[in-house]
Amino acid sequence: MSRDVYEYAVIRVMPKVERGELINAGVLLYCQPRDFLCARVELDAGRLRALDPEADVDGVRRALAAYELACGQDCGPLAGESLGGRFRWLTAPRSTIVQAGPVHAGLTADPGTELARLFDKLVRV
Repeated sequence: MSRDVYEYAVIRVMPKVERGELINAGVLLYCQPRDFLCARVELDAGRLRALDPEADVDGVRRALAAYELACGQDCGPLAGESLGGRFRWLTAPRSTIVQAGPVHAGLTADPGTELARLFDKLVRV
């Protein structure tokens, strides 16, 4: 079974950017050799409200959903971009409430299974 290089970033929610406190709310994974780009997100509203009781939970959910949409076939303005181009755009540094963390790499024989493993390890409590 061959393994291919993949890259991933944790999608983070930082409700008060100036404080630097954050929660992990998703994982974005790209594997060029397998033409795979996928994001999986899940917001723990209780943890978000613990950091900011006045957080716009619905707004954060919409921003997180945009990561999943950007990975799909019908992704609006990003439709003309390669999967790698989309990954780079989604992981570009931002000073916003929802942002991607640093990019890391690994090897996998199954990017979908790896995404699920990383999601369980890095997002779920």
